[in-house]
Amino acid sequence: MLKKFKDLTEKEILAIAIAAEEEDGRIYGEFADALRDEYPSTAEMFEEMRQEEVGHRDRLFAMFRQRFGDHIPLIRRENVKGFLTRKPVWLVRPLGVKVARKQAELMELEASRFYARAASRTTDVSTRELLNRLADEERKHERTAGELEEKHLTASAKAQEDESHRKLFLLQVVQPGLLGLMDGSISTLAPLFAAAFAFQNSWKAFLVGLAASVGAGISMGFSESQSDDGSLTGRGSPWLRGAITGLMTTAGGIGHTLPFLISNFHVAMTIAIIVVAAELGIISYIRHRYMDTPFLQAAFQVIVGGILVFLAGWLIGSA
Repeated sequence: MLKKFKDLTEKEILAIAIAAEEEDGRIYGEFADALRDEYPSTAEMFEEMRQEEVGHRDRLFAMFRQRFGDHIPLIRRENVKGFLTRKPVWLVRPLGVKVARKQAELMELEASRFYARAASRTTDVSTRELLNRLADEERKHERTAGELEEKHLTASAKAQEDESHRKLFLLQVVQPGLLGLMDGSISTLAPLFAAAFAFQNSWKAFLVGLAASVGAGISMGFSESQSDDGSLTGRGSPWLRGAITGLMTTAGGIGHTLPFLISNFHVAMTIAIIVVAAELGIISYIRHRYMDTPFLQAAFQVIVGGILVFLAGWLIGSA
């Protein structure tokens, strides 16, 4: 059962404060360790913030020993009502730099509010003075974090981290998404248009296209998730990549399947062909925008592949 803050003794308040500073210091250390390779300047910023938390903890230790001795009650924030429930984002690898900074802001805000409230519940003058000072310091942490960021994130360091962030985005999101979109847009053309030309029926073509899209999405998703655990390549969580690949594969196939919900077969076929052309153009642009492929080269490769698969479906369906 959680305790109410108003029921805490001064001994318990100091014990929670010590445990909180220890935990926050470890979290900042985890942030620094997780970001050191891709974001060294931000990692240095978090390392300095960790050292500040260590200083706060030591001052609280000294006050506790002075008043209550060496035995610290085993009570933490999660045992008291009112504290924020934290998601352990610091355990995620690779860790997003924006996620880490946002989490740090929330931690500083919570710490400031805790110390201000704790000071109001304390009757001992020296303890209240310490808690008020810590509340003031935590309120300044947002500015301190900004100063540390300005100190460590020089223009060149910021540019390097931005480039590193772009590369991680490419590896973890764009590449698996593009892989799925290409596979879904192209591989489903043959079964969809084969069924369309064979049956001359919009609804039957739609069912075949839907089955092909969903099946391809499941297959590609599992295939990508099992291909690389990301520990060496930096490509991130295999399940996240698998989900992105699977969803984009399904989306790529669904796009030119939906027109066959139109009952008029010839109208549906015309719209589906237009959608296919639009999909191939989008894929060419993404390859040009994110993969540094010349647009004409990307368009030629994608369009030729799409046309060949479309012809395969047409020939098989017309046989």
